[in-house]
Amino acid sequence: MLSQTNLSAYRRDGFVVVPDILSPDEVAALRRVTDEFVRIACSISANDDTYDLEDSHSATEPRVRRIKAPHLQHPEYARAARHPKIVELLTDLWGSVRYDTGKLNMKSAGYGAAVEWHQDWAFYPHTNDDLAAVGIMLDDCEIDNGPMMVVPGSHLGPIYDHHGADGRFCGAIDPGNCDLDFSRAVPCLGKAGSVTVHHVRAVHGSATNFSGRERRLLLFQYRAADAWPLLGFAGGIEKFDELLLTGEPTRAPRLAPVPVRLPLPPAEHQGSIYENQRATGRRFFETASERQGAAVAAE
Repeated sequence: MLSQTNLSAYRRDGFVVVPDILSPDEVAALRRVTDEFVRIACSISANDDTYDLEDSHSATEPRVRRIKAPHLQHPEYARAARHPKIVELLTDLWGSVRYDTGKLNMKSAGYGAAVEWHQDWAFYPHTNDDLAAVGIMLDDCEIDNGPMMVVPGSHLGPIYDHHGADGRFCGAIDPGNCDLDFSRAVPCLGKAGSVTVHHVRAVHGSATNFSGRERRLLLFQYRAADAWPLLGFAGGIEKFDELLLTGEPTRAPRLAPVPVRLPLPPAEHQGSIYENQRATGRRFFETASERQGAAVAAE
């Protein structure tokens, strides 16, 4: 599934976009399910185990920014998480693949929330860094509707501090206190049905969607079979092995000399990265409320 050009780009840059992984029919089915989840959100008034809601959410204007663990919410999402083309693609990288978890980040037209710069590795360090997230584009991802952006080569660098001023984990890098050049960040653009693959240590984020078009990205996390979570696995070894998609189970984690910062003490606000990042006290990306306020002030 991955050409030598793609493999080289992934190893050099820490990410790659691969077109035409899901068919138009598969994308349409996922969109239908997603639209139904948004419709049901009319009856939801606060974040719960399924929904992470925009601050401006209401019963009359349901605004969902994330569906949590979608593979547990509907069979269409579960099928997508084990899509044979995605498994083959990751097998090209590691030789074995174990599923981790997933989320559906929904940047609705005109207000879809930003995600501040971060590294996934800061949230769940493992014994080695053969981990990646695969993002399935349910909509065309274009430069103005909040595409994911990755700083190329950042997966080969340090693990940046993701803690706030209070010393607690907040799930975001302080852009004013690091040596990263965010102007080098590359947007991951593509048509619906394309996928992004980004390394667990790659620095990435995404701006608010101020366009008139949706940008929904179905993200699934995977790891090599011999990558074991340093913070443990709550489900027990049997459940851990049930997540194996290809390759053989092992009781011998591969230990690699990778940099680690533990996400401890835990974030003040739990539930999702959006909640974690509430405690940052700093913002790189403009929010919808900030833009609205600036427009009112200019009148």
